Amino acid sequence: MKVAKVYMHDTWAGVLTEDEDGYHFQYEESYLKKPDSEAISVTFPLAPDQYDSKVLFPFFDGLIPEGWLLDIAQKNWKLNPRDRMSILLKTCYDCIGAVSIRSQEENGK
Repeated sequence: MKVAKVYMHDTWAGVLTEDEDGYHFQYEESYLKKPDSEAISVTFPLAPDQYDSKVLFPFFDGLIPEGWLLDIAQKNWKLNPRDRMSILLKTCYDCIGAVSIRSQEENGK
């Protein structure tokens, strides 16, 4: 199982996981309780429910670089082009925009 922490403006917002059943995103309870919390995307409204999908959610897939930048990342990190979650974990630590992705290991847990 692959686990990623999703950050909104450097605040931990939720967890994205990939397992044998697909992909799952759930907001962190503490994030939902903050009065200034924002949804990470219009496709993920603030809610305590888990979002599930058989494929990587289009929002997260859209964070992955394209073209020559993706080619460089795949070659440098020896990433499988079909393993979108691994590509997301390696390339989206410092994305353009408010959302960033960090692997569970980078968070010390």
